[in-house]
Amino acid sequence: MKWLKFAWHNTLRNPRRSAVTVSIAALGTAAILLAGGFALFTYRGLAEMSARATGHLIVAKAEQFSKDEDTPLQHGLDDADALKARLLADEAVRQVLPRVEFTGLISNGDKSTVMMATGIDPDAEFAIKGPFLSVKAGKVLTSDQRLHVMLGEALARSLKAAPGSSLTLLASTTEGALNALDVTVSGVVSTGVPDLDRRLVYTDVATAQKLLVTTRVSSLGVFLDRMEATSPAQARVQAMVPQLKVQTWVDQATFYRSVKDLYNRIFGALGLIIGVIVVFVVTNAMAMAVIERTREIGTLRALGTLPGQLVRSFALEGLLLGGMGAVAGVLIALAVTGALLAFPVQMPPPPGRSTGYPLQIAFDGTLYALTLAAMLLLATVASAFVARRTVARPIVDALAHT
Repeated sequence: MKWLKFAWHNTLRNPRRSAVTVSIAALGTAAILLAGGFALFTYRGLAEMSARATGHLIVAKAEQFSKDEDTPLQHGLDDADALKARLLADEAVRQVLPRVEFTGLISNGDKSTVMMATGIDPDAEFAIKGPFLSVKAGKVLTSDQRLHVMLGEALARSLKAAPGSSLTLLASTTEGALNALDVTVSGVVSTGVPDLDRRLVYTDVATAQKLLVTTRVSSLGVFLDRMEATSPAQARVQAMVPQLKVQTWVDQATFYRSVKDLYNRIFGALGLIIGVIVVFVVTNAMAMAVIERTREIGTLRALGTLPGQLVRSFALEGLLLGGMGAVAGVLIALAVTGALLAFPVQMPPPPGRSTGYPLQIAFDGTLYALTLAAMLLLATVASAFVARRTVARPIVDALAHT
């Protein structure tokens, strides 16, 4: 304790230099925590969005994931209702949603354009996913509606369609023949992705199966009670249906994986650069302190103080400077995190999207603890390294230093 007190008094011998060192360490710590918190917030948001889009687990035939279909639903699932009932028996499963994915043409009589359509169970889909679509006109589908569709905003504009308009869907059946079905527009929606809205069509499973002349579905999306249950549930479901393939939302989330890899590299390099800057600042401050106290070090050595004790003193001094800076940085990061919750800031739309998102910083105890520990360790090691050489000088040389 006396050495810690001694180090504390030494930091006050040059308050301006100590204040600059603490300030830079604080800003570096805050920058690392804010950048890391932003990355974690982005990861969590993309993970939730990806899991909500596909389900935590996706159950389908293996060929559905690895091969292209020659005809619609060539690799589709039979007896989907029976399989759904089996999956719902798992205690971690909240809901199982069937999906029928197909492509074709949609026409208003005068103009036809390509569509990317999905057949869903509307009531269950919107109940489990929440408001994942922005309704621009009309209303969302309901399970008691048949021969109704929802259109992407850009597609509706292209076809001059509005709620109540009559359109025709054209697609190949599972036998390779061409089939057409007249439908009514229930609503116009937006996903926030303009390219997707140009082709998007939602209808109910029964209507999609009637158009394709089949009772199959493309896949089943399994929604769990929590994100952490994904891996254990995948193992259980795979054992339950060994003839099928069970993927997780991560396997389907290409965008999530790409963003995470990119951000890990960017913020990892940023953290490394900031850490190097902090080390150089602390090293410079301690080097100046050591040079100024060379004769003092020689006097202490002449009085019997061991070199290791002096190195420990300087290391504690660096620990105090780095520790004060790190704690101040933590407080700054917490203040900014709270301020963004109290005063929301809207980020501009990212590339490929038409809607922005709120800027938030995630709080993660592990990130804070590791950053704080790293700053303390770097400051302590840097100070000890700088002091070691001077402390080891011969006493006569140290006393003669000017």
